[in-house]
Amino acid sequence: MLDKELQKILAPVVTALGYELIGVMRIQQRGHDVLLRVYIDHPEGINLDDCKQVSYQVSGVLDVTDPIQSHYTLEVSSPGLDRPLFTLEHFNQFVNHKVKVSMTQPVEARRNFTGILQRVQNHNVIVKVDETEYSLPYEQIASAHIMPD
Repeated sequence: MLDKELQKILAPVVTALGYELIGVMRIQQRGHDVLLRVYIDHPEGINLDDCKQVSYQVSGVLDVTDPIQSHYTLEVSSPGLDRPLFTLEHFNQFVNHKVKVSMTQPVEARRNFTGILQRVQNHNVIVKVDETEYSLPYEQIASAHIMPD
């Protein structure tokens, strides 16, 4: 899910440029290659020039701090309509939206839940699937995103 170490390194850079850092994902590709995906947002939206500007600055910081030991590809993008949810604050922000949540461990014999985000309660994300509410431990969420209408 969220790469917290890289989030700490990159948040000040992205914020200084006037954007919100939504999240950072480190995705293992074939072999030893890594895809580093950085999601940014702005109240007026994100365009290609925004992504280029952030990519240039983030690239420089990564070159200096060198937190990734293998070859990587940097990708900067907007969160899009199927916005990923990384933090409990993100889940709180999108209550009453349709979400898809994948778990690292099964909850009631399931790993995937698509339903309406009800609330966040005691570090659990409550999702209503059909007529059943599931309490999903935040620490066990592998990925989550908004399902566009």
